[in-house]
Amino acid sequence: MNRRILLASFSLLALAACGGAKTNDGKTLTVAATAVPHAEILESIKPTLAKEGVDLQIRVFNDYVQPNLQVEQKQIDVSYFETKPYLDEFNASRGTHLVTYTGVHGEPLGAYSHKWKSIAQIPNGATVAIPNEPSNGGRALLLLQKAGLITLKNPTNPLSSLNDIATNPKNLQFKELEGATLPRTLGEVDLALINTNYALDAKLNPVRDALAIEDKNSPYVNFVVGLPGGEKDPRVVKLIAALRSPATKTFIEQHYRGAVLPAF
Repeated sequence: MNRRILLASFSLLALAACGGAKTNDGKTLTVAATAVPHAEILESIKPTLAKEGVDLQIRVFNDYVQPNLQVEQKQIDVSYFETKPYLDEFNASRGTHLVTYTGVHGEPLGAYSHKWKSIAQIPNGATVAIPNEPSNGGRALLLLQKAGLITLKNPTNPLSSLNDIATNPKNLQFKELEGATLPRTLGEVDLALINTNYALDAKLNPVRDALAIEDKNSPYVNFVVGLPGGEKDPRVVKLIAALRSPATKTFIEQHYRGAVLPAF
């Protein structure tokens, strides 16, 4: 399917995602997702689920907060967009009760620039934009440490903040911004740390364009998430089986060519 048409249809679905009641007819399964790659992967398994009696309804969001809130409020059955460190911090800060069901894929976070062609070129006093929430912000700092731009007080802490930077030899200036806006800052900053779903949506190729990127051993797997016990729902069981099938693994490998990595 043409990606432009696909994303347009996702946008229409997103309008219906805001505040709509969940359908509970025993066949419909609603899933909150971000457009790329999550909604695309879900779209690829819709025919399989339809044959098994499940009407998969994809609700597309462009943020990381509303999907979980709507699952917590039972407006949507499950979400598929987040890592476990993000979910753990979300539950702790929001008082929600969501749990992981199964891991599906990894999205290596990358460092991008429209001004420089390598990490070595990043100048003294450069402006660096990172995600403004603890999980992905800490993840960004770990990648900057791996790239040799900073060191952290605890070099393995996934929730490190700017206050945890131990050394900053190039006197980098940091901006903490909403993750979805980071691709739009590339003309204004020297370096931006961008989640792969937002990078792909902005037509960036993580394999080709990232100056630094997490490797295949990254622990940041994207999970299907829901309320406790929901993983036993027959519709969810079928969803998980389809997402972790050989056909889905092949789809991810061929469609994203290393920008998104199967986690099974």
